[in-house]
Parts: sequence; structure tokens; C-alpha cells
Amino acid sequence: MTVYDDVLDGRFRDRLKMDDQTGSLTIMNTTIKHAGLYGIKTNNMSKDFFLSVYDEIPLKEGESVTLNTHLTQIMDYDEIQWSFGFDSVLAYIYRQGSRTMTVYDDVLDGRFRDRLKLNNQTGSLTITNVTMKHVGHYNLWFNDMHMFFFLTVYDDISVKEGDSVTLNSDLTQIMDNDVIQWMFGNEITLIAGICKQTDIMTVFDDVLDGRFRDRLKMDDQNGSLTITDITMKHEGHYLIVFGPKHSLKAFRVSVSNSEHCCGFTEAVIRLVLSALVGVATVLLLVYDIRSRRAKRDQTHVHTTRNIEI
Repeated sequence: MTVYDDVLDGRFRDRLKMDDQTGSLTIMNTTIKHAGLYGIKTNNMSKDFFLSVYDEIPLKEGESVTLNTHLTQIMDYDEIQWSFGFDSVLAYIYRQGSRTMTVYDDVLDGRFRDRLKLNNQTGSLTITNVTMKHVGHYNLWFNDMHMFFFLTVYDDISVKEGDSVTLNSDLTQIMDNDVIQWMFGNEITLIAGICKQTDIMTVFDDVLDGRFRDRLKMDDQNGSLTITDITMKHEGHYLIVFGPKHSLKAFRVSVSNSEHCCGFTEAVIRLVLSALVGVATVLLLVYDIRSRRAKRDQTHVHTTRNIEI
């Protein structure tokens, strides 16, 4: 059994493992250089694989992002195409002597109008002032190589440990043929889903060591997801995919310990209030002591006067 990991400028060096029982090939620590067409041939079978490498980019609404080609310079006869999804072409570069560069920012009802900038040296694409309408898959076709980017815009949600939180789908009603999927974490683990056509709603609360067991509730009308009795284990990224066009919405949930939940301002306010309560207590104590002493002195004088009389 031989692994030729020094071919192609060594891009596969120390990254290949071949199973001596099944012949399956594992590629470790994959980069964009490993995207492309792979083929296997045996005595009675041949099979092809097309490997795409994607990069997930989280953003807040209003921010800008640059989708990098990782090229330093576009060479002659290089061809670069950017698309949103697999149908809508956003930008195109072709160089054969003179360079042709085009940006199609009027597609998809103009949601990209005046937001796209194409670098004519590297082919990288910048999207400015990102909104929820720009969430989704961006595809880069460079000669015979393919890479795609998964752009997500997050809603930040903070919740105290032990509380419940509802992640809203922003849908008013699930339509026929809609499929809704909720996923969690960097591994994009499916935790809940609805298929309207079959009218089946499923909660996968036993995944990830059962951390979601008996904590997930999904609304069968709008697809929103509620997490009850939340803990630090539930902190992280949540993603909902819905509708026939696979629309996306993402959430970044942070969980704070109830014993250490207050910020600096709240801590100062609590400290001042504690100090005021302490001062008030001391004043009351001093007042009580003085009152008792005055009363005692008054009684002593009264008694003395009676004796003198």
C-alpha cells in the first residue's frame, strides 16, 4: 500500500490515510488546495467524488466581509466566478491579455446593489453593510477549483442559567412543503425539524451526549424553538434553515451564571446600596444608643431630685 503525498507541490503531505481493509481514503486538515475532483478505480468499479471546501463566516448585521480567493495575483487565462447559491452570478473575471471584470449587483431584486466590490488583482469579493437578505451560500469557481462560503448573520441573545429562551423563526405560519431544520454548534448538529408535507415534527434531544434531553420545544405553527432550563452546555451557535429556498437565520446564545451575572455598573450600584444600608444601620444604632442613654440620664436626674426634695 503506497501513499503518494509528495505530488502536486506536496499539498497532501502528511494528510492522507488509506484504510487497508476497505480502501477508503481520508484527507486530514483540508484546505482550499484540496478542493476538486477525486476518482477511485477498482477491478470492477470506478467512482468520482467532487470535494468542495467551505468557510463559515459569522457576522453582525451592518458589518462588511471579504470573501478571499487566497490568490496573490490573477494570471493570464484565469477565470473567476462568484455566485450566490448556484444560480445567481454576482461577479466575473476573465483574463486573456486584457482583463474583463463584471459585477452583477442588480440580481435578486437588487439586494446587492452598491454593496459589492471586486478586487481586480486577487479576485476577492467584498460585501458591505450585510443584512439578513445576504445570508447563505457563496460559491467561488476558479478555473477547475470550487470553494464555497457559508455567510451567517447572528442575533446575539443573552440568558441566565436556569432560564428559558425562545429562538424566533420570524415566520407567521409554516407553509405547505416547507421543511424547517434547527442545528447547533460548529458541527452543525441537527436538533429539531418539521416537515410540513408529512406533518412530522421531530426533536433530536438525545444528540450531543443528551445535553438537550427534555429541554426542547418546537412551535408547530411557526417553527420557533424554545430551550428550557438552559445551562452553560447550551451556549453557542444555533442555525435555522427553512423554506423552499433554504433561507437561513442564526443565533449566538450566551449563558451567564446567575451568581456572577451582574456587570460592572450593576456591581457598583449594589455596592453603593450596601454601603447606604450599612450607614443607615449604624445611624439607627447610634440613635438608639443615644436615646437609651438620654432616657437613662433623665431617669437618674428625676430620682436624684426626688431624694433632695
